[in-house]
Amino acid sequence: MNPTKRITVLIAEDHQIVREGLRTLLRAEADLEVVGEAGSGRQAVELAIQLHPAVVVMEIAMPQLNGMEATRQILKAAPATRVLILSAHSDDSCVEKVIALGAAGYLIKRSLSLPPSPSYGAARVISAATGL
Repeated sequence: MNPTKRITVLIAEDHQIVREGLRTLLRAEADLEVVGEAGSGRQAVELAIQLHPAVVVMEIAMPQLNGMEATRQILKAAPATRVLILSAHSDDSCVEKVIALGAAGYLIKRSLSLPPSPSYGAARVISAATGL
């Protein structure tokens, strides 16, 4: 990974406390920069178009526009952006659907707290998704 290049991240999660936790985890990583936060799928699409983040961490169950449709719209409008789906569910059919839509990966929420540090899983998955 290039140490001078920061990976910009948009957090799309409808629960404020989860957004705050993700922000804290991601900001702890020197190579990640949280550039925006969205509380709905519609807001995620708008912010992705406006901010051009390298990665959108997208909750699949979002109000106003579900995570799958928001992902489809983001990838259509900003094809350079990588979308990582975030979910509490590990249902294989759901994973297959979002990958078929073009998502770069699928994060299960409980994986965000795996050792060696709380942010290790998310930070490294984001790095891998962006190829940086």
